[in-house]
Amino acid sequence: MGTDKNYAKKHKWRIPERTLWKIAIIGGACGTTLGMSVFRHKTQHLNFKWGFPFLAIADLVIFYFLIHI
Repeated sequence: MGTDKNYAKKHKWRIPERTLWKIAIIGGACGTTLGMSVFRHKTQHLNFKWGFPFLAIADLVIFYFLIHI
């Protein structure tokens, strides 16, 4: 999120939203959610604003059950 925000400020090539979603889906949702808050990036997009935290919760639940099997 920080890199994409920096690129946005400099009007450079951006990281595709599809790539951000792929990172979140494969287990990086907690990091992308935290990065979204820290860098205040993509916070106005409802699909990111609600989707990343939802995926983060799902990741934590899955991780919990994997640890306690």
